[in-house]
This record gives sequence, C-alpha cells and structure tokens, in this order.
Amino acid sequence: MEPQTTDIDWSTGEERGVPPRTKVWFVAVYMVDKAFGGHEEGGWWYDVGELVRVNRSFKNESLAYAYARRMNDRLERTLNKDRREISSVLSEGRYSARVCDDLPTRHFPLLRPHYE
Repeated sequence: MEPQTTDIDWSTGEERGVPPRTKVWFVAVYMVDKAFGGHEEGGWWYDVGELVRVNRSFKNESLAYAYARRMNDRLERTLNKDRREISSVLSEGRYSARVCDDLPTRHFPLLRPHYE
C-alpha cells in the first residue's frame, strides 16, 4: 500500500482535499478552589481547578453552555450543597461545570500567574 500524499496550498499552509475539522466544545466538571498568589498589595488569590470528569462534547457552542448551566444547577443542589464558597478560608473547593473549546486540561491554570 502506498502512503497517501496531500497537496498543500503554500499560500495558506493548509492541505487541499482534506475536510476541515469540526469544532467541538467539551463540558467538564472541575473541583475549583482559590490559591494564594502572593503578598503583593495585601495578598492576592487566583482560581485553580482540577479535572474530575469530562461529561459531554458538543458541536454547537450554545448547546454546550446551556448544558453546563443545567449541570451547575444540579451540582449546586447535590455535591455543592454543604460546601463553602471558594472565597471562604474554610473552603475545600466546589464542583463546577465548565465549557472547554479544546480538550479539557487536567488542571488550570496551566501556568501559575504572577503579580503585575
């Protein structure tokens, strides 16, 4: 069997004859909390999240956001019911459904932010 060759449009860098990939949005549940950024300006915090589960994928962005809203409503009534808000120093995190426009990452942010 011969390897397939593709014709490249050198003006755009795209392959000719290859159908474009369909955009996909993922809804994933993360455990979200706050992390201490530093003592600058009296101390600052930032949101961090760890992937719990990828729930669904969608080819329509609006449907993905609608599903995430319903999922967050359900999480508030169930898993987050007795959990403190992440703004509390006693927080142990809260579950949050989020829409990702690419494969969900294992955690966010990927790089620790720095104070400017």
